[in-house]
Amino acid sequence: MKIIVIGSVALFSFVALAFAGAPEGKTVFEAKCQPCHGPTGEGKPAIAKMYNVTMRPLGSKEVQAKTDADFKKIITTGQGKMKPLAGLSDKDVTDVVAFVRTLKQ
Repeated sequence: MKIIVIGSVALFSFVALAFAGAPEGKTVFEAKCQPCHGPTGEGKPAIAKMYNVTMRPLGSKEVQAKTDADFKKIITTGQGKMKPLAGLSDKDVTDVVAFVRTLKQ
């Protein structure tokens, strides 16, 4: 019984740490990312059409397979027609990545 309790506490702690910063990241996401990616990261068709790009949902398996370092690089340096996001601290970027991880489908 004691092992089950310890294991449960450890698992809960790991999950809590994995999404640490997600609430703060949601706030940054809403301000900086939502205009193009939509409120749930599904991508806005009008933006995709305007830029002639395919926007994969941020919660898709393909996008979620990226590492945190991949996400951070995309956010800070841009990718394709997406420009880098200016004015974000390292913590902001880390928080946005934590939020994007909550969008898994």
